[in-house]
Amino acid sequence: MSGIVLYLDLLSQPSRAIYIFSKVNKIPFHYHEVQLFQGGHLTGEFEKVNPLRKVPVLKDGDFTLIESTAILLYLVNKYKTPDHWYPSDLQKRARVDEYLAWQHTNTHHYSCRVFWVKCMTPVIFGHEVSPEKLQQVLAEFNAIMTQLEKLFLKDQLFLAGDEISLADLVAMADIMQVIASGVPIFEDRPKLGAWKQRVVDALGSELFKEAHEGILNVKEQQLESLSPEMKKIFKAKLLIFSQ
Repeated sequence: MSGIVLYLDLLSQPSRAIYIFSKVNKIPFHYHEVQLFQGGHLTGEFEKVNPLRKVPVLKDGDFTLIESTAILLYLVNKYKTPDHWYPSDLQKRARVDEYLAWQHTNTHHYSCRVFWVKCMTPVIFGHEVSPEKLQQVLAEFNAIMTQLEKLFLKDQLFLAGDEISLADLVAMADIMQVIASGVPIFEDRPKLGAWKQRVVDALGSELFKEAHEGILNVKEQQLESLSPEMKKIFKAKLLIFSQ
């Protein structure tokens, strides 16, 4: 298959960021859906694409990338997207790089933790997580949101300055995972809520809605039909996030 192929599942935060970025910049690509909750990433066919059995993946001919940040930067450079996404100015670019480096072990990690502990515990174990554990996990995520506001957003319009960048796109995809878990993060944080609306406006509300529709309805559309085999596989992952 010629051209860019993106292996994605829009239930995945990095997949959504790449999907939205590609769509908003009118980057032509073939969309190959890998349904994580149906075990699509565990097939022998997909293992040939990515031996790590994770999404997202980009294939450009014989060239393959398996890390989301690298994929975004590849698309920026290949398609010469507008400068605000990843600025040519050294210091503005460094601010984007700073967030992209920070988020792996902060926004992304703790948003995953909230989702798995709050949403997946009832599915895997048949009961809600204990109030004490949930309070701990939410406190950790709220601490990260405070850091996001104070260290990155500050008094700017966006995380890395006055225009939307890759930093905002990646951050929003992570935070929406927590919103999908039923935690109203933006309600108690008006500054972040105003930032969210600016991000939605910059991306376009229809595209934002399209990309997040699946995760916002994950309980009804995905979790209720999870097979016993997938529950067993996901149990190990949930135990890690529950520690």
